[in-house]
Amino acid sequence: MKIQEIEIFAIDLPLIEPFIVSYDTYPSMPSIIVKMTSECGLVGWGESVPDDHVTGETPESTYAVLKTKLAPLLIGKNPLEFERIHELMDSVVRGVPAAKAAMDIACFDLAGKKLNVPAYQLLGGRYHEKFPITHVLSIGAPEKMAKEAAERVKQGYSSFKMKVGTEVQKDVERIRAVREEVGNEMAIRVDVNQGWKTSGNTMPVLRELEALGIDWLEQPVLADDIDAMVEIKSKTTIPLMIDEGLHGEKEMREIIAKRAADKVNIKLMKCGGIYPAIKLAHMAEMAGIECQIGSMVESSVGSAAGFHVAFASKAFKSVELTGPLKFSKDIGNLHYDVPFIQLNERPGLGIDVDEVILNELCQYSAVVK
Repeated sequence: MKIQEIEIFAIDLPLIEPFIVSYDTYPSMPSIIVKMTSECGLVGWGESVPDDHVTGETPESTYAVLKTKLAPLLIGKNPLEFERIHELMDSVVRGVPAAKAAMDIACFDLAGKKLNVPAYQLLGGRYHEKFPITHVLSIGAPEKMAKEAAERVKQGYSSFKMKVGTEVQKDVERIRAVREEVGNEMAIRVDVNQGWKTSGNTMPVLRELEALGIDWLEQPVLADDIDAMVEIKSKTTIPLMIDEGLHGEKEMREIIAKRAADKVNIKLMKCGGIYPAIKLAHMAEMAGIECQIGSMVESSVGSAAGFHVAFASKAFKSVELTGPLKFSKDIGNLHYDVPFIQLNERPGLGIDVDEVILNELCQYSAVVK
């Protein structure tokens, strides 16, 4: 099987409500969709959701590198040769993991359809039957976040990820308000998205956070400051998770060597797709570090790809792929049985893409043959 044609669509996914994190506010979510067609007529779908704060890529740069570098490179190549595909992409452009993720995901979708198996069967087979879905609370006033959490409890959710990272003490108030509203049995994970910046800002509130019984504290400090994570980890009983501080194998080796985290948040957009994500999971598992599949708020395409990775490995203890639940209109039909996600047994990613909606949301596109 060879890749015959690649179409690239720059789209804007409409959010039900703005998504607010410490470093930005997203009224909608820009995404790059790839449609990869083989010479035998099969179609594989991929997605890139770049973030200049995290991956160093913008939607515009990602579209350009896909159109001018990666798509022409892969025409005529075998999409089942994952290792070779990544070696080729790395040989022509350094970094750009979100762009490479789009091609990687489309290759796995094609491969699964060619072999008539779900993508997770290409990764070692299915290990998990289902995962509980965590509801993500965007940054807001303490009472607003608490009210939203209470509403989600009624819908059956059993865990929350709280986005914080503006002012340390204000963030503690937010966490306390949600904890008091939902009770002590509900799981609360706190994601700072680098917002507290330093260990000096973080450590004074560790005792307060410990008293609030949070599941873990995610990326309180700047991404490159692995040593600050080591320092915080030595001062608290709260499990620490690294997110923006982990992209690929280089960072994972440092995290393992320094024992800088109890958990790692692996995102396909940060590491380059499904194939690199599985490599990172193997490294973490051998070091006794738990894994989570995280989200850059992808559509059904990117979210399904992340779920296939998580379902195939026992190293993954949690998933946070809720993009499709946040959109007022999505291009795919990934199905959630809230508060759980259960994958089907259809080939490839196991989803359909509505090309009418895709073209409706499309801002510009290109075809590479």
